[in-house]
Amino acid sequence: MLIPIKKTFIFVFIAILLAASYYYLKQPKPITVKIYTVEKGQVKSTVSNTRVGTVKACRRAFLAPATGGEVAKLHVEEGDVVKERQVLMEVWNEDLKAQVELQMAEITTKQAAARQACLLAAGAERDAVRLKKLQKHNQIVSENDVDDAVTLARANRAACQSKKAAIQVSQARLKVALAAVQRTMVFAPFDGTVAEVNVELNEFVTPSPPGIPTLPAIDLLDISCLYISAPIDEVDAPRIKLGMKACVSLDAFTEKRCSGIVTRIAPYVLEKEKQARTVEVEVKLSDPKETQDLLPGYSADIEVILNSKEQTIRIPTEAIIENNRLMILNSEGVLEERDFQPGLSNWNNTEVITGLDVGEQVVLSIGLDGVKAGNKAIAEQ
Repeated sequence: MLIPIKKTFIFVFIAILLAASYYYLKQPKPITVKIYTVEKGQVKSTVSNTRVGTVKACRRAFLAPATGGEVAKLHVEEGDVVKERQVLMEVWNEDLKAQVELQMAEITTKQAAARQACLLAAGAERDAVRLKKLQKHNQIVSENDVDDAVTLARANRAACQSKKAAIQVSQARLKVALAAVQRTMVFAPFDGTVAEVNVELNEFVTPSPPGIPTLPAIDLLDISCLYISAPIDEVDAPRIKLGMKACVSLDAFTEKRCSGIVTRIAPYVLEKEKQARTVEVEVKLSDPKETQDLLPGYSADIEVILNSKEQTIRIPTEAIIENNRLMILNSEGVLEERDFQPGLSNWNNTEVITGLDVGEQVVLSIGLDGVKAGNKAIAEQ
């Protein structure tokens, strides 16, 4: 009877082993998830631009002559550094310069004529004074002679004044002629660098018609002073104040530049068709080292710092599920859903006020299949 009992025991053992193997094989394998170990650090509450911003020069001038004509002289090339009031180009103006010379010659002639008239007036006045004295001392001088002398003196004095007035008229005409010459010349309104020259020698240029913009003859930039202009959504704009600190990111460079200060907030909301309404905000970098390699036209993003906390519990913002929930990997390797109370937040980090402790493991792979409370998981190595 022992042999059947032993066989039964063996069969039962094998059945239990097979059942255990089947159960083990049917158990879901732990999911490999990316985790973040909670720690303390800095968290900033920030506002960023909605569309790409631009590095701009503090001063920029699109220059063209006020009078059309043939380009006679071009004194600069692209990249030249110029000084304020330096002549950059001239339209043909020889006829106008001749008018200036003519007016200067006329002034010289009229000044000589005025001197002559004034000398004659002075002599006539002296003669009139002498005749009056002779008449007063009962000398034989008729009343008619005295009257003629006084009249002649007054007439000469009037001629002197007329000649002087004629000089003033000629000087005014000289100013008009000089202004006409000035209208054919382009001057630098400030110290700067020539960005573009859009004309050639002997080319004919004309001023832009009203309401029809054309290419400027010369584009002048003051690159010694740069700022970043970027559009901020109208919802976020009220929280930004002048003087707030800001960081600047540029596509052309990897490092973030954080010496920025908000220097201007536009006093109006920009309304463009098919675009969200925004407010232009300008940021200047206060550290000269951070502006050395910048060029006007670079694309840039700004991040205005509204508030900041040091050494506070923080987590990556990407780990947050809607309604302020997180997925935690507990010490037993099981996923656990938990609520938490957030504080300051930005695109990168969020402050944890309550609900988490330093050292706990937060799951970052929240979109991965199988990441559900109760499932087993292991941390990605």
